[in-house]
Amino acid sequence: MDTDSTKYEDAVKRLEEIVRLMENGQLDLDQITDHLREAKTLVALCKEKLGKTNEDINKLLDQ
Repeated sequence: MDTDSTKYEDAVKRLEEIVRLMENGQLDLDQITDHLREAKTLVALCKEKLGKTNEDINKLLDQ
């Protein structure tokens, strides 16, 4: 997944999918590790996008 062009909503959907797969026991040990790495990257992406959006909103409200 190209995180530079990933939209917030797409990242959240993918995180939800990963959680569902893990909860349903549909992954083997190697897949769990790979999906956890991907999830960690997606969580960081979401935090970054939310932080930037928050900054932008605060700037607009301060004007």
